[in-house]
Amino acid sequence: MAENKPPHYEIDNVDRGILNLLLSNARTSFLEIARKLNVSGGTVHQRVDKMKAAGVITGSTLRVNHERLGLGVTVLLGVHLHKAQRIAETVQALRSLPEIVEAYYTTGNYALFVKLHVSSIKAYHEFLVDRLQCIDSIRFTESFICLDMPIDRSSNLTAIHSNT
Repeated sequence: MAENKPPHYEIDNVDRGILNLLLSNARTSFLEIARKLNVSGGTVHQRVDKMKAAGVITGSTLRVNHERLGLGVTVLLGVHLHKAQRIAETVQALRSLPEIVEAYYTTGNYALFVKLHVSSIKAYHEFLVDRLQCIDSIRFTESFICLDMPIDRSSNLTAIHSNT
């Protein structure tokens, strides 16, 4: 049986403008967006509702400065497993570790790639030895300590072409 996949959603310049403004500040009012795009508030409301229904917009987020909260060390971590079949149990175990904020299934050298925040290198070492590498399904890990984040953006919708 064929999987029912939602159709590709084609955006136009108005949709792109709405998305870019919301990506830069999710709290921007529809009226302010309408003024900036020279369309009516009703148009913005309808377009946002349509994009939500199509699954293009899936929520809004709040950004946190982890360093200001005492979590100044960000680590990207490649995870190698003993067996690929154990990925579900590994992900479940990773979910229980609050330091981990993102996890990705990947191709290439790692079964998983995770992102985490900790207070210090010492705290990372303790996390790695005492909690992460104790997970039975993990064979070994490779750490990448983030020195800086020179690019930090949600998306660049200018690269998406429209029919209009």
